[in-house]
Order: sequence, then C-alpha cells, then structure tokens
Amino acid sequence: MSSRIFDVLVVGSGIAGLSFALTVAAQGRRVAILTKKNSADSNTNYAQGGVACVTSEQDDFESHVRDTLDAGDGLCDEKVVREIVAEGPARIQELIEFGLAFSRQENGEYDLGREGGHSRRRILHVKDMTGKAIEEALLTQVARSPHITVLEHTFGIDIITRGKVEGRPKGESPESDRVIGMYALDVHANKVVVFEAPVILIATGGIGQVYLYSTNPEIATGDGVAMAYRAGVPVANMEFIQFHPTTLYSTDEKRFLISEAVRGEGAVLRNLPGHAFMTEYHPQADLAPRDVVARAIDAEMKKTGAPYVLLDITDHSEETLKRRFPNIYQRCLKNGLNIAEDRIPVVPAAHYNCGGVETSLDAETCLPGLFACGEAACTGLHGANRLASNSLLEALVLAHRGARAVDAYLDKVPREEVALPEWIDYGGHNEDERVVISHNWDELRRTMWDYVGIVRSTRRLERARTRIRNLAQEIHDYYWNFSVDSSLLELRNLIVVAELIVECAIQRKESRGLHFTIDHPNKLSYPEPSRVRRKPDKVP
Repeated sequence: MSSRIFDVLVVGSGIAGLSFALTVAAQGRRVAILTKKNSADSNTNYAQGGVACVTSEQDDFESHVRDTLDAGDGLCDEKVVREIVAEGPARIQELIEFGLAFSRQENGEYDLGREGGHSRRRILHVKDMTGKAIEEALLTQVARSPHITVLEHTFGIDIITRGKVEGRPKGESPESDRVIGMYALDVHANKVVVFEAPVILIATGGIGQVYLYSTNPEIATGDGVAMAYRAGVPVANMEFIQFHPTTLYSTDEKRFLISEAVRGEGAVLRNLPGHAFMTEYHPQADLAPRDVVARAIDAEMKKTGAPYVLLDITDHSEETLKRRFPNIYQRCLKNGLNIAEDRIPVVPAAHYNCGGVETSLDAETCLPGLFACGEAACTGLHGANRLASNSLLEALVLAHRGARAVDAYLDKVPREEVALPEWIDYGGHNEDERVVISHNWDELRRTMWDYVGIVRSTRRLERARTRIRNLAQEIHDYYWNFSVDSSLLELRNLIVVAELIVECAIQRKESRGLHFTIDHPNKLSYPEPSRVRRKPDKVP
C-alpha cells in the first residue's frame, strides 16, 4: 500500500460503494476502495432481478410509491420513499451513460419485468444477470479514474475517531466526535495497517452468512454494520430479515437464487401433490410480497413434512426461458432440471437485511464523517419488508446524494493533526485454538436458522440470545488474546449482527412484515422502528 492517507475510504465494492466512489472522485477527492476479497465479489454481482424504476408511460411515481409503502407494511418513511423513487430515472441514465445496456424488446422499448408486490412492469434488467452487468460497468469506470485506488484483500476492522484517540469524556455521544481513520487487515501480508481519512463510507452489503442457508456470497458477514455499531452509531430494524421464497433446493448450505422475475413471468408455486397454493394466502397469489410467499412456503412444508415445494413455469417454451433466464436455465440444467419440462424444487433462504446503520437521505450517520449506503444502511425506504428490486435503486440514489454531502462535509471539516495510533497485536497464533472459530461459526448459524427464522417466538428468541451471548464472550476473549485474521474478524462481526437481530426482534411485540412471532400475531396501531445503540468501543 503506497499511501494510507485519503480523503475518503469506501469499505465495500458493490453498486453502492462503486457508484459513490465515482461521484466523489469526479469532484477531485482522493478515494480508496477497500474490499476484503476481489473487487468484483459482492452481493451486487448476485442480483438477478434488476432495478425497479419508473421508465414507461404505463407507469408512474405514485404507483411505485404505493407499492413500496404497501410492501413495507406501515414502517416505511414516506418522504424517503418519494425522494428515492423520483430520483431513480436520473441515476439509471447515469448507468446507461457508463455503457450499461438494459434488455430491450424488438421495438426498442425496455423489456420491463414484474416481480412480487409490484402492480406494474417496471423492473429494468439485463436478462437474469443484472447485478453482474452493473458491477462490470462500474468497475470499468473505476479503473479509468485517476483519483480512485482499489485495495483488494483489505479487510476493514474498526473505525478510528478523534474521541477514541484523545479519550472521550464520559457520556459523550458520537455526534460530538469525528471520523479520522480506520484499521484494516492486509490479508495477503497478514498485517494490520492504519488508514487516515476524514470520511468513511460503509458499503459492505448484507449479513446473510449469519444464517445456515443464504443466497448471499461468503463475504456477506455484516462487517460494516458491526463496525458502525461498535463506534456507537444506532442500528435499526434488524429483525426484518427477508427470506427469499425461492432458492434451488439442495442438500448443502449454498443456495442458488431462482429470481422472483420467474414468477413475474407466470411461474406458479405448487406443493408436491401439484396443488397451486398461493391463492389461499394472498389476493396477489404468486406475486404477493416476499414475506407472505416465504411464510406460505414454510407453512406448506410444515403441513406435509416436505423438504421443498415446486415452482412451475413449464407452460413457457424452452426457447423463451433460455432467452429470458439464461443463467437460471443453465444452472438448473446442471442439476438435472430442464425448467421447460420439470418443476423446480425450491425453499426459502436468508436473502436481504431491511435494517442496518441508521442514515439520513444523504447517507449520513450521527457520527460526523461516517456515511453508509446500500444494504448496510437503514434509510426508511424498505420498512418492514423490501419491495423487490428496490435495493439497487436505493443504492444508486443514496450513493449519489451521499457523495454530494461528502463533498460539502470535506469543504468544512478540518484535517486532524492528532497522531493515529498503530495497531497493537495482543497475541500470537495458536493453531490448537483454531477449532474455536469453526465450531462457533457453525453454532451461530444453526442457532439463528433454528430460533430466529421465518416464524419466531419469544422463547426461541430468548434461547438464541443466551447462546449468542456465550459465543460473544468466547470470541471477545479470543480476539483480545490472539492475532487477527479474516475468519476471526468475520465471526466477530457476525456475532454482533446476530445480537442486533435478536435484540430488535425481542423489542418488537407484534407481527409485521418480515417479523412474524406466534406470541404477538397482531399488529400494533402505532408501530415504531426498533433501535439498538451502545457506547463506542475503545481503541485496540
């Protein structure tokens, strides 16, 4: 690493981080993108469906707003929803200018898809590989920027603030503090380095690896949420974990996502005897919001003891399916399924976190200099349940607004003259103790899957809290007595995420959106966001 001094550190290399970095760099700021794997390895890369955006005369902003509010089940911030929906077309135009070619019909108009919860066709897509196409377009632009440095295999550990270094007075809040840098692990060199920067953007994506079964890549370990929480920043609505209703059933823990767009094109969910059951659960049947569909599948599986249900799109021709869903078609074919002839065995799996680090519409947190964007952030757009394909839209809009806010912040914030402390390594490696990491990781994910899944109860949540607290103490002791590496850092973050999910779930004494508990099956008249905050951690 030739230089460790930047204007802005971007932690994460998905759509949120890359688009933010491009806008900030265009203002002449020095930007470093820190990504713990390769720069193309992100949740964005796995997004099949597309971007929800009003682009046709048959659609309108009001309809998109209404669909978002309905899906969010009373917890969306309507002002946020309206702003993001209205700004979407301008951000889509920027992607097109970067060279992204959305799928079009023969007449040249966009080939708009429809997914669960949407009343109109409004999903812009690149066949069923939209995320990958967006990622490639943004990475091409990043490579051309003289102001952006991409640091792969660099794992952000913790945020350094002025208060941590100088000593925060008792009771002082993050609002009176300021970001001045970050500790990060150079994975290849196995060395912790110190970065100096007055601005950090958390764009680390999802938390899916906290569950046993997930559609998320292995990197989705909630690192940014955990870092912000340790810095004393509020985290909200973590109980609302979206379980994607349809992932390809397999006996291993990795689950391949079967896009909601497949149901948008007419696929029907059936139980093993062949009965189409979704009409019994919601007026929109197979195009009901994801929380409804996931619970319906869960209920059908529990009724019959079946390990999966079936997704049927066999009324479409093989040629049509190959053209519209080439990736899904080929993946199923590798598993011995021709989806033009065979029904697809599907099960729910953890997919998206509707909560996260609390931010404004400009991606600002309460800690000056700390911004958050994408799945790691909680803006109020998603409420209790994300409307399909609104996530990429939110990332684009908030990245743009956040970049403008950062430019204004950097114009007024003074450069800190305080010396950033070097990392202190408290211990060496002890290979005999490595089993603690693998064992605790497995126990955590099984605990979350069994006790904090699609259907919950107070007793299950309390059992989960007890087990997670024990794991947290073990990993806390391990962290302070041994040298850090990627697996330890990821598990440390996942345990924080698990604690936050459980605490938020225990706070919510109702069933709403993605949070369903048998002990409180009804909704409260005046729901509030759940919220967890703690005093900032000390400097290592």
